[in-house]
Amino acid sequence: MKLALITLSAPGLRVAQVLQEAFGEGDLYVHEDVVSKGQGGRSFQRVAELTPEIFTTYQGLVYIMPCGVVVRALQGCPVHKLKDPAVVVVDVGGRYAISLLSGHEGGANELALRVGNLLSAEPVVTTTTEAAKTLIVGVGCRRGVAADVIRALIGEALQEAGEDISAVRLIASADIKADEAGLLAAAGELGIPLRFISSEEIQETRREFACSELVQDKVGLPAVAEPAALLAGTRTRLVLPRRASDGVTVAIARENCLSLA
Repeated sequence: MKLALITLSAPGLRVAQVLQEAFGEGDLYVHEDVVSKGQGGRSFQRVAELTPEIFTTYQGLVYIMPCGVVVRALQGCPVHKLKDPAVVVVDVGGRYAISLLSGHEGGANELALRVGNLLSAEPVVTTTTEAAKTLIVGVGCRRGVAADVIRALIGEALQEAGEDISAVRLIASADIKADEAGLLAAAGELGIPLRFISSEEIQETRREFACSELVQDKVGLPAVAEPAALLAGTRTRLVLPRRASDGVTVAIARENCLSLA
């Protein structure tokens, strides 16, 4: 995905630079007032003028600035959900990654999740077909576990809970598993977004979950599957405590969506 990272401020530039380094790509556009102070990036005067110029040049646009500014800058640019680029908005504090335009078809939902994982930010997805799903599957695994082993235990756990894979919104794990090939492959094969929760958040949470001395000794965390499932969503509760088999642990949480309560 060809990316543009656009920001108006010095704090936003720091976020953009983190993303640029993590993605290993991305053209950086920075307001002239920030560039004039010796910061890097391509200079622009007004985001409302820049946006029409680059809208069709990129597959993904990540704005690090207020949502209202982006909405106004996009005026007249969107054509069709199958043609428009993915647009994601991030606050300058790096707290939220909001899928704003072309969420499903254009890949903004996936981009928001990727940005969220890179910044340890909350991905915000409002697409009805995704938001209506209420299950989050937390997964922990030993290094090198195969994807089919992970998929098998997820399937068994869902069956035990009386749930279907179609109701799963996210697979979640700890950030220390961000490069775990089997986990990445399993999520990809299941077609379910994968969210990583920061180790710091797991260590500091007051949510109740079963701790494991083995996990603490191995990776320095009290647990992975249960806290990841609980922390990856909003108003969550465990519907299936962790199950372990063949070096994999799985737990299932459900979000209490207000419209479905």
